Amino acid sequence: PPPPAVERSSAGPGLWYEKAAAGDRRLGKVVTIAKSKKFRDHHGKVLLEGHRLIKDALEAGAVLQTLFFSTVGHLKELPEAQLKRANLVKVKFEDIKSWSDLVTPQGLIGIFSKPDHAKLSYPAAQLTSSLPLLLICDNIRDPGNLGTILRSAAGAGCEKVLLTKGCVDPWEPKVLRAGMGAHFRLPIVANLDWESVPSNLPASVQVCVADNKDPGAQAETVSVLRRASGAGSAPSNLKPHMKSKPKAAPEHEDEEGAASVCVPELAGQYYYENWTQTPVAVVIGGETHGLSPDALHLAASTGGKRLIIPVVPGVDSLNSAIAAGIVLFEGKRQLLGRHKQEDERQKFPVV
Repeated sequence: PPPPAVERSSAGPGLWYEKAAAGDRRLGKVVTIAKSKKFRDHHGKVLLEGHRLIKDALEAGAVLQTLFFSTVGHLKELPEAQLKRANLVKVKFEDIKSWSDLVTPQGLIGIFSKPDHAKLSYPAAQLTSSLPLLLICDNIRDPGNLGTILRSAAGAGCEKVLLTKGCVDPWEPKVLRAGMGAHFRLPIVANLDWESVPSNLPASVQVCVADNKDPGAQAETVSVLRRASGAGSAPSNLKPHMKSKPKAAPEHEDEEGAASVCVPELAGQYYYENWTQTPVAVVIGGETHGLSPDALHLAASTGGKRLIIPVVPGVDSLNSAIAAGIVLFEGKRQLLGRHKQEDERQKFPVV
C-alpha cells in the first residue's frame, strides 16, 4: 500500500515539520529503544526530554535526529540551525504524556545520536571555572545517585568524570533527569576498565578515595591481595579489609606480572584537612559495593589518601552522592584557597 500522505507545515522560514497521523507508532518505538541500554548502544541513540536538556545538548553540538513536539511554540526557543537538520514531528500532547518520564511533561522529546564527549563543546563559563579536580565513579549503580553526582561535579568545576564498568549507564533517562544538564557541561567518559583509567587521567595525578563509612572501621588494615596486572580479576564486591587469593596467572605473563601484590594501607585523614596536590582525582564508591580493590590500588600507586568523612557513631555511611558533594566542594575550596595564596605571593614578593 502507498505510504500515508504526510502533512507538512511550516514553523516559520525554513523550518518544516510533519504532523503525525493517528496511530503513528514512531514515538513509542524510539522511547522503547531509548529506555534499554542494549538498544541505545546498538542503535547509537539516546533520548532527551524537556526543553532545558534538549537546548543544552544542541548548544554543546549534540546531533538531533528526530524531535517530537506538541506545539510549534516549543521550537521557537531552540537553536534554529540545528532544528533544520533534524526530522521534526508534531504529535498530540497526550501521546508525549503517555510516553513521558517526567512528572510534568513539557511536550518535547528529542532523539539524539549518542554524544561523544570528545566532540562536544562545553559552555565557556564552565571551562573558565574548571579546576584540576577529577572524579572517578566506582560501582555507582543507582541512576538517581549518579545523576546527582554528575550535577555536583559540574557545579564544583571538575575537569572530567570517569565512570568505571560497574556504574550505571549515564545515558539512562533517570540519570539524565537527575543530572540536570551536567552531561553537556563537562566530559563524562563511561564504561572504562580499570586498566584504561590511568590513560584518562593527567600525568602525575594523585588519586584519593572518599571514605563515607563509619570511622571506627578505619582501624582495620586494608590489605587486599591481588595481582598487579589482573586488575579486573578481584571480585568487585570485595570489601577492602577482606583478603582474596589471587588466581593462577596465565602462562604468558612475566614473573613480575604474576606476583601477588598487597595493596598497601592508605593513609587516612579527614576530608577537611589538606589533600589537594594538583592535579587530584577523587574516587567515590557506590553504597552497596563500596570501593573496589582496583580503586585502592590506583590510589596507593599515586601516593593518594583515604579521605574520611566523620559521621556520628552508629550511622552506617553516607549516601554516595552526598559524600561526593562534600568532598568535591571541599576540594574546590582548597584549590581556590591555594590559588588565592599564590596570587597574593605574586603581588607581594617576599623580601
